Amino acid sequence: MIQIADIREWRNHDVVDQDGKKIGSLENVYVDTATDAPSFATVTVGLPGRHRLVFVPITDAVAGPDYLRVPFGRGDVKNAPSIGTDDVLTAEQEPEVFAHYHLDYVTGAGGERRLARR
Repeated sequence: MIQIADIREWRNHDVVDQDGKKIGSLENVYVDTATDAPSFATVTVGLPGRHRLVFVPITDAVAGPDYLRVPFGRGDVKNAPSIGTDDVLTAEQEPEVFAHYHLDYVTGAGGERRLARR
């Protein structure tokens, strides 16, 4: 598992699917607000001038020498909920990100958000 202290070192590294096919480049990491553990990453995908950031869970990701391998297919990740490269994930979008990967979404006891960018 990637440690939170190492996250900055992984920025711009390739993110690959379970078969080793490149999906895009690691842009940012979102932590679970309940545990402060890395939970999702944003991956830059798309053509130059039309880039967007897609979300992918990294709980079971494997770090290689120059890549981060996620346990999902390339198409599944590229079709995940996305935001523009200058946008932020809104509270209303969070449940959609979890639902895309069939993950449970539960807010904090006071309705707090689940994801925070680091």
